[in-house]
Amino acid sequence: MRIILLALSLFFFNNLAAKEGERFFKTVAKKGDGVYSLLRKYKLLDSPCNLERFYEINKLERNANLSKGKSYFLPILLYEYNRRSIRSTIGIDDWDLAIRIQEYNKLMVEEGHRKKGYIDDSQLWVPYHEMYCSEETKSATVEKPESIKLRTFPIFGKKHEKVPLLNKSLEGRIYYIVGGHGGIDPGAVGKVGKHQLCEDEYAYDVAIRLAREIVKRAGTAYLITRDPNDGIRDGKYLGVDQDEIIWGNYKVSTSQKGRLFQRSDVVNELVDKNLAAGIKDQRLIAIHVDSRSKSKQTDVFFYHYPGSDSGKRIANNIKKTFAKKYKKYQRNRGYRGTVTPRDLHMLREPKCTSVYVELGNISNKLDQQRFLLATNRQLLAEWLMEGLIK
Repeated sequence: MRIILLALSLFFFNNLAAKEGERFFKTVAKKGDGVYSLLRKYKLLDSPCNLERFYEINKLERNANLSKGKSYFLPILLYEYNRRSIRSTIGIDDWDLAIRIQEYNKLMVEEGHRKKGYIDDSQLWVPYHEMYCSEETKSATVEKPESIKLRTFPIFGKKHEKVPLLNKSLEGRIYYIVGGHGGIDPGAVGKVGKHQLCEDEYAYDVAIRLAREIVKRAGTAYLITRDPNDGIRDGKYLGVDQDEIIWGNYKVSTSQKGRLFQRSDVVNELVDKNLAAGIKDQRLIAIHVDSRSKSKQTDVFFYHYPGSDSGKRIANNIKKTFAKKYKKYQRNRGYRGTVTPRDLHMLREPKCTSVYVELGNISNKLDQQRFLLATNRQLLAEWLMEGLIK
């Protein structure tokens, strides 16, 4: 039982995420239906992440028109109700969340969108935002189509390059995001069956997702480690390559010491440049995946430079966000992440406040679920972003 609880805690919704593409509710567009009106009809328009997910699962360009008579997936996840409770059906402890889901299902029957309730037909509807969106985007108001500002960032990949401006909560802040390792150095290496898991690939995918979340909120994100042709990837097993570069189109150094100073030197040049422009709020986030024995399970944990009060504060803010998520989604498990001082190059050398994030143990089967699933990598990015906003 404990293994099941662990697997369901903290973005460990692996059974749900693995089948996500097969379990969305599908409906037929009627005459006059548009994306916004369709989502509004099903009470899904209040959360921006529902809107973004609709475009993704239907492989549509933003603001695309719908075709009458064509079927479209809605961001409503379908579960087979176990006839005991909503919480045990979807693997949560949050009573308030279960009540919201119950009320949503009742409303869908009352408004004629479904003929029977989940108790009668054993099909529970769960709005996507209730399970997979940050607290901020759950309660945000979606802007009208003509007022949404879209910017294009090719580094995020073709599918994700169009980035909406959700709000300005990070305006005036600069973040230097450094995915660990890269080039000839894959970092820690794990294995699942015949698949090789390389730290640099998974750390980078979380890093680039975090950068996109920052840009959505008007912050400035410098991806110091970059892969021009990968973008954000939705696969489970990320292909291994050595074509990463460093900001400024520098080829990654072949020596370990060279790689470290290459990154800190680039960051410091940018820090000086932005300070000269009057921007003082600058921070660095280094993202890594740890390697320990297969039996050692860890939670996401953090390092700051010894004596750095600001680094310690930011690390603790992010840790508190993660602890809050654990408490909400799996209160029986608890959170064992830590914040500790450590004299590491990317904490010591940069001229701005730096925080070092370890996503888990790449050799442990439970920790692997944290970054193998694309949905979980997105949650990691969103939760890191929530901690940074504090």
